[in-house]
Amino acid sequence: MDYQKFTIVEDYKSVYHFLKSNGISERYTTFLRKQMGYIKINGKPVIITTKLNAGDRLEIIADNNRKSDIKPCILPLDIVYEDAYYLLINKPSGISTIPNRSHYDFNLSGAIIQYLGANTLRILNRLDKDTAGIVIVAKNLIACNKIKDIDKTYYALCNGIIDKSFSINSPIETITENGINKRKRIISPNGKPATTFITPLQQFENYSLIKLNLIHGRTHQIRVHLSSIGHALLGDEIYGTTSNLISHTALVCKEVSFFHPFLNKQLRFEVDFPKDFKKLLKA
Repeated sequence: MDYQKFTIVEDYKSVYHFLKSNGISERYTTFLRKQMGYIKINGKPVIITTKLNAGDRLEIIADNNRKSDIKPCILPLDIVYEDAYYLLINKPSGISTIPNRSHYDFNLSGAIIQYLGANTLRILNRLDKDTAGIVIVAKNLIACNKIKDIDKTYYALCNGIIDKSFSINSPIETITENGINKRKRIISPNGKPATTFITPLQQFENYSLIKLNLIHGRTHQIRVHLSSIGHALLGDEIYGTTSNLISHTALVCKEVSFFHPFLNKQLRFEVDFPKDFKKLLKA
C-alpha cells in the first residue's frame, strides 16, 4: 500500500484534527476511517481519533479512489530539488506537461508518475508545451494544500524593442466553439482579470530580453498580453509568427520561490537558460 509520511512538529488532539487543520477534505477523512491499517503512528496501526504528539511519525494511506489515469512513461527528468514533500523539475521546451491528443504517451506527467511510483499526480504549476522551466510537484495531499506564496519569474525574448518597465492589466477570455476550448485566448472585457509586470533586461537589433511577473497567472497570459501590444514572443505561432531565430516560443519559467511549510522557511530556485535561448543572448 502507498502511504504518505509526515513528521509531526506540534501536538494534536487527534489525527482527525491534524488532517482538518491541514485542509484535508471530509471525504478523505471518511476514507481513512474505513478500516484498521489506513493510519499508522510510529509504525503502529491506529484510528483517526488517536492523539498525535510532536515528533511522532504519521503515515496515512493514499486515497485509492483518486488514482491517476495518466499513462506512465520513461523520460529523462532534470531534477532541480527533491525532498519528502516536493519535487521540482526543469522542463525542456517541446514536452507537454500533461497528456493531450498529440502527446498522450510521452509527457512530463507520465514521466513523473513513473519516477515517483505514485497513484496520484499533483502538479502545482503547469507550463505550456513550448515553455521551458521549473515545474513544482507536491508528493502528497497535505503538501499540496499547505504550500504558500509560490512566486514565479519568467524570462522571454519578444519582438521589437522594450526599454522601460510597465504593466499590462487586461482581462483574458478563452475562445470556445460549441463549448469546446479552441486553445486561443483574447483580450476582452468579458474575460478574467490578468496583470503582467514587464522589466526590460537587454535589447538586441530587433528583439528584447524581458523579465515577467504575473498576478492571476491565466493560461497563455504572457503570450496574449505581449501580443496585444505588438511585442509577441519570438517563435509564438499562435499569437505571433514563426521565427528563423528559434523553433518554439521563447519563454522560460526561470525562477521560483515558495514557503516550505515543513521546513518552515522560504526556498528559492533558479535554472539556466535553455541552449537555444542562450545563443540569442550572445547575438
